[in-house]
Amino acid sequence: MQKKILFITGSINQTTQMYQIAAQLPEYDCWFSQIFVDSPFIQWVLDETDFLAKTVLSGQFRTNSEKLCLENGLQMDYKAKKNQYDLVVYCSDMIIPDRLLQQKTIWVQEGMVDEYNFFCKIIKKLNLPRYWAIGTALNGSSNLCDIYCAASKGYKERFSKIGTKAHKILVTGIPNFDNCEQYLENDFPLQNYVLVATSDSRECFRPEDRIGFIKDCVEKAAGRQLVFKLHPNEVVERAVAEIKENTPESTLIYTTGNINPMIANCEEFITQYSSAVYVGMALGKKVHSYFDKEELERQMPIQNKGTSAKNIAQICRDFLEFSGKKEDFVKTYQYKAVPSELVFQ
Repeated sequence: MQKKILFITGSINQTTQMYQIAAQLPEYDCWFSQIFVDSPFIQWVLDETDFLAKTVLSGQFRTNSEKLCLENGLQMDYKAKKNQYDLVVYCSDMIIPDRLLQQKTIWVQEGMVDEYNFFCKIIKKLNLPRYWAIGTALNGSSNLCDIYCAASKGYKERFSKIGTKAHKILVTGIPNFDNCEQYLENDFPLQNYVLVATSDSRECFRPEDRIGFIKDCVEKAAGRQLVFKLHPNEVVERAVAEIKENTPESTLIYTTGNINPMIANCEEFITQYSSAVYVGMALGKKVHSYFDKEELERQMPIQNKGTSAKNIAQICRDFLEFSGKKEDFVKTYQYKAVPSELVFQ
């Protein structure tokens, strides 16, 4: 019988990464599930309130993720009820049901993670639930998975400093941020503008001075064309109204669409907490971010011409076929990245 792999999905970015990895593993029986919990209390909150509607556990995140899976003919097993799995591939280790930790497990980095602040240190010190951090600051730090696939050496250092054993972390690159030069060939109609990528901080219960941010963007643009791309998790009506009230009439606002071609064609890129800043950096754009520039440069995802999905798939394959105790795999495993010239073969 084919060995079975369950890929845990979340945002569209996380889901497309999982899809790309699974596509490299045709010899296995691959299934997909939106991230879920087994906690009766959290499930009650999901079912009876809107408190978690803006998280990857539900709402438009789950709807869009499952739609993408169905459109591509992927097999769905929400909450892992249909099968027993030989391997589970996670997009987040913020919430992992205990029953899935019995299988072999691999974690794949999504993109940027939030700042590791004093509140996160308290959560780690008191061993409180990682999701209490609200954002993604503790993603990749649980040490619960058997293998961790990181975007860069800088991120490996970060994850190892805050909880995950360094020998478990392999620098593979991550599929959606490893070949940014491909976005230079696009049909986005605009050129030479100042692009702004907003954040969903308010929707995730974090403070933000949005009006102050918008005014700062206007100042940085210095009369040049301003283009705003809203985060897909934002309250659109509110965000659009704020931008229109505080920017020139010529400002353009995009509420949907792929931001990568927009970045490729812009002259300057302003972000808040967006992973898209790495695309701008890889393409040599002048970028602004709430994160420290030197830290961003250290953690910049490696550019390997799109081989990350193959790299991670090969680790999945080697781990699945490893016959010893799963804890022993990383002790002897000799990881070799796929040569970039083989990516299209």
